Amino acid sequence: MTDTVRIDQSSCAEVMRAAVDKVIDTQHANIHAAAELVAAALQNDGVIQMFGTGHSRSFAQEIVGRAGGLIPANALAVKDLVMYGDAAPSEILDPLLERDPTLAARVLALCDVRPQDIFIIGSNSGGNGTVIEFAQLVKDRGHRVIAVTSLDHSGGITSRHSSGLRLFELADVVIDNGGVFGDAALTLPSGSRIGATSSLTSVLIAQLLVAEVCGLLLQQQADVPVFVSANVPGGDEHNERVLAHYTGRVRLGEP
Repeated sequence: MTDTVRIDQSSCAEVMRAAVDKVIDTQHANIHAAAELVAAALQNDGVIQMFGTGHSRSFAQEIVGRAGGLIPANALAVKDLVMYGDAAPSEILDPLLERDPTLAARVLALCDVRPQDIFIIGSNSGGNGTVIEFAQLVKDRGHRVIAVTSLDHSGGITSRHSSGLRLFELADVVIDNGGVFGDAALTLPSGSRIGATSSLTSVLIAQLLVAEVCGLLLQQQADVPVFVSANVPGGDEHNERVLAHYTGRVRLGEP
């Protein structure tokens, strides 16, 4: 008799819990090292520049412009070519566009990046052309780079960038999101898989990183500039007051 594979919300929950536990158990030192770089950048009046393509954009959104998030944080994305540039929407609708290395310089050119800024780049695979070119450009300009990626996946691919490099090979600090090769971690009887974990663990990493940064700033008796929910009394006023210092450097994006 062949064993039946159990596929339901409980089996998915087990996979997700294991992924979360793996990050918590293995990435403490890497998150602390990343937080030290971020805290130093913020104390030098730097801004956190977040970048990701595909589902990794959710990682940037977890840090930028949300209640409890650090105010000096800015999200960069391919859609900026339309939102802030002169590209037509049809130009960025190809889901394979993240493989195009020429987009990186175009996205960067639309942003007020200062020398003291630090970059956090999310990419589960860590091998697509836009992300690798982006990391190379900012490294060449002297910025520190933190990568959030799946080392298991990156270790099993060939880079799509002409350099042959993968994201983890360009970063100053690498935080492993703990994902399996291909991201989806729950195997169906057919051999196909569901239960992608990278979005969940990247959101966790974002929150752990923010907490670690805030803790370091408090230890140094520095200001901790975080958003208050716009949906509580006084939230708008607080946020506008702190954001004024970063006018033109922090874009909150669409609603």
